[in-house]
Amino acid sequence: MARNTQVNADHNAPFVTQILANFVANHPSRGWSDAVDHEAHRTFLNWLGCAVGAAHHEAADTALAAVQMLQPAPQASVLGRAEKVDMASAALINGITSHTFDFDDTHLKTIIHPAGPVASAVMAMAEHTGASGRALIDALVLGIDVSCRVGNAMYPDHYDRGWHITGSTGTLGAAAACARLLGLDTQKTAMALGIAASQPVGMREQFGTMTKPFHPGGAARAGLMSALLASKGFTASPKALEAPRGMMQTVSTKNDWSEITHELGQRFEISFNSYKPFACGIVIHPSIDACSQLRAQGVTPEQIDRIELKVHSLVLELTGKKEPSDGLQAKFSVYHGCAAGLTFGFAAEDEFSDEVVNRPDMVALRRKVVATVDDSIDEASADVTAVLLDGRRVHVFVEHAIGSLQNPMTDTMLEGKFHGLSDPVLGVARTAKLIDVCWAIGMAGDFRALAQLAQP
Repeated sequence: MARNTQVNADHNAPFVTQILANFVANHPSRGWSDAVDHEAHRTFLNWLGCAVGAAHHEAADTALAAVQMLQPAPQASVLGRAEKVDMASAALINGITSHTFDFDDTHLKTIIHPAGPVASAVMAMAEHTGASGRALIDALVLGIDVSCRVGNAMYPDHYDRGWHITGSTGTLGAAAACARLLGLDTQKTAMALGIAASQPVGMREQFGTMTKPFHPGGAARAGLMSALLASKGFTASPKALEAPRGMMQTVSTKNDWSEITHELGQRFEISFNSYKPFACGIVIHPSIDACSQLRAQGVTPEQIDRIELKVHSLVLELTGKKEPSDGLQAKFSVYHGCAAGLTFGFAAEDEFSDEVVNRPDMVALRRKVVATVDDSIDEASADVTAVLLDGRRVHVFVEHAIGSLQNPMTDTMLEGKFHGLSDPVLGVARTAKLIDVCWAIGMAGDFRALAQLAQP
C-alpha cells in the first residue's frame, strides 16, 4: 500500500493511525486466503465456547448485576444466559466471560488474547445492527490484525512495563472491528482509533483476580464506544498512535513501526493464533504437557519424591504462585499445573476449581515441585524430571506443547473443547447445533440466529 511509505516528520515514524484506518476501511471483504478465513472461524468458535462456558461464573454474575443498575436497553445477548443488555454492556460481559477461565486464544508472539476484545465487541454490535456473518468475520480478521500489529511493534517492552497487552491493544482492535462493521470511511475510522488510543486497559498486577478478565471486556466496551462516537462525528488526533505523546510512544520505548506496515493486507496476524488445551496461563502449558506425558508413562502421584522443573525465567515471573488459594490464583501457578497434569492427565476448567486447588493431595503434590530457572530453555518449552521414591528418574522434555503453532489443536479437538465448556450451560444438542452454525457463520446472511442459539 502506497500510504505505508508516508512518514511523520516530527519523529520519523510513519503515519500509522492513517495507514491502519485506510486498511480497515478499504480492504476488500474476504481479501485473504481460505486458510486465513478458516482460522478466523476457528478463532470465533474457540472464543464463543470460552464465553458460554463461564456464563455463570461469579465474575459474570457480579458484572451483570453492576450493569443492570444502569437499566440498559436489551440490545444484545449475554452469552450462555437469558439476559439481554445494551450492546456496550454485552461487549463488556462477554469479554469478561471469554477470558475468565484463561482458556481463550493466544497470539504467541505477543501473548495477546486477541479474540476477547475484538469478538466481544463485534458480536454485540452485529447482533444489534443485524449485520451478516460475513461482515462479522471480516471485522474480526481486520480488528485482530490491528491489535496484534500494534502489539508486535511494542512487545516485549510494553508488556515488561506492566501493561496487560490484551487490554491495551484490544481497545484498538475492537474499535477497528466495530468501525469496519459500521462501514465508517477512512477519516472516521482514524477517529475511532484515535479515541480508543486514549483508553488502553489493564495492568499485570491484576493477574489472578476478576479484574484480569475485565481487561478484554473493558477493551471491547471501550472500542465499541470509540467507533460509535466516531460515527457521530466525535474527533481525536489523527496521529493518536504514533505521535511523540501519542499512545504508543507513551506506553512503550520500543516502537518498531515496520511491524505495523510490513506486508499489511498480505500477512494476517490471525494466522498465528493458537488455542489452549489447558485453562491457564500459556507459559504453564509445556509443564502440564510434560507432566501429562509422565502420567501416560505410568508415573503416579504416590510414587513422587519430587518433580524437578526447569523453565525460562518468564514462567516463574508470570506463574510462580507456590500456594494458590483459589482457582483464579492457580491459573498462575506452574506448581498447580504440574500437579494437575500428573494427577489428571490434563487441566481443563474443572482442574482449576477452588475445590481441586485446595484438595490436600494437590497441595502436597504442588509442594513436591522444585522449579529452577534455566534461560537456555525457551519460554515455550519445559524440562521435567520425576524423581521417584524408589530412586528412579523419569525425564520428559517438551519443546512445543499441544496447542502451540508447531503442535496445534485440530478442528475436532476444538469442537471437543467447546462441548466441554458449553454442554453444561446449553445442553449437548444445542451446543452441537451452535458449533455447526459457527463453522458456517461466514456464509450467514444474518448473525442473529447464532446469538439466539448461544442463549439457553
